[in-house]
Amino acid sequence: MTEKLRCYFVIDMKSFFASVECAERGLDAMTTNLVVADADRTEKTICLAVSPSMKKLGVKNRCRLFQVPKNIDYIIAKPRMQKYIEYAAKIYSIYLKYISKDDIHVYSIDECFLDVTDYLAIYKIKARDFAKKLMQEINDKLHIPSTCGIGTNLYLAKIALDITAKHSPDRIGWLTEEKFIKELWHHKPLKDFWIISDGTINRLLNHGITDMAGIANYDADSLYKEFGINAELLIDHAWGRETCLMSDIKNYRSKSKSISNSQILPRGYSFDDAKVVLNEMIQDGCYRLARENKVAKLIHVFIGYEGIKSQKELVKGTRRMKFASNLYSRVNPYAESIFDEVVDKKKLVRRLGFDLSDLMDDEYEQYDFFTDVNALMKEKKLTKTLLNLKDRYGKNAILKGLDYMPNATQRERNQTIGGHNSGTDENA
Repeated sequence: MTEKLRCYFVIDMKSFFASVECAERGLDAMTTNLVVADADRTEKTICLAVSPSMKKLGVKNRCRLFQVPKNIDYIIAKPRMQKYIEYAAKIYSIYLKYISKDDIHVYSIDECFLDVTDYLAIYKIKARDFAKKLMQEINDKLHIPSTCGIGTNLYLAKIALDITAKHSPDRIGWLTEEKFIKELWHHKPLKDFWIISDGTINRLLNHGITDMAGIANYDADSLYKEFGINAELLIDHAWGRETCLMSDIKNYRSKSKSISNSQILPRGYSFDDAKVVLNEMIQDGCYRLARENKVAKLIHVFIGYEGIKSQKELVKGTRRMKFASNLYSRVNPYAESIFDEVVDKKKLVRRLGFDLSDLMDDEYEQYDFFTDVNALMKEKKLTKTLLNLKDRYGKNAILKGLDYMPNATQRERNQTIGGHNSGTDENA
């Protein structure tokens, strides 16, 4: 029996944050000049989104506010992350009217994969018409414009969205394996293709490969020697093939888990001030572990100085803790020891981050003969009480003296989502 030809959509909201801000103001996102940025910070603040009309004027997404040309008349909208989450939920509810949640994968706040294979026959509709129907309903109800990629596998749907949809009058791209080979085999640059990193591109260039046709027609053994098992994915994608199904995504469970956080400080911080912020971040990380009833055994800390331009310039350190724990009193000393060891006290710190990994259930928390178990149990009980109060009255309902230090950031960050203004009215 011939395997059923599948059909996937990838629908992406155009300049989502900017489009939401336009919709909230009753403005057309396609014609309004608007950027989403927190102008209260500095002119160096990053624009989280720029409207489509701004892009047509040459303004790039994720630019700095001061980089927007002075001759453009535009609106600056302060980020409201909670509002964007609410819109994303409404968009998801539109999909659910027509498609089971088992056939929807939320890729990001503004982008979803949909397996519509079985629904085309149910609704007696062609793929392109179904995509238009969904996009039109999102626009009619929420005033958010969108684009869509249609493909016979998940990879082709994503490529159709990223490369071909932008050139289509109806903002819909469509690819089969045959169309992919015919239309995109010689497309450049390679960075336009999903999942191909700069590092991969540079390694391909060493072999004289500059497009998908080059990968497809290159000696497979040489590719496996260069990329190992990853060569299989490169070769499949070069031919427009992808074996992953929506069910595979739904059934996937990560083997390794961690808790991490990072932030860019509002300005360069001294050694001592930066350590205060790190202490706050570790405290928050321990709260997150406690919420999930997990303990960590490994801690990784990274620091970036003012003026650095790439991740390669970050200084890093790792410690394997003697005992797995989620208590601040046991975890923070390791974070501080890394900080003390790797940070240059003469430089100003602008970036901070940590990762707590090797997680296990808290029932496996470890002690030794010298551990004051009563003191630890008391700290655990206090932590649970604090978390209950925060859940009931807000994250800033109860704070530690640490959070009131002059250069502390946690009170402000408690009012953000993903490090950006939430748009809520919770008081600090």
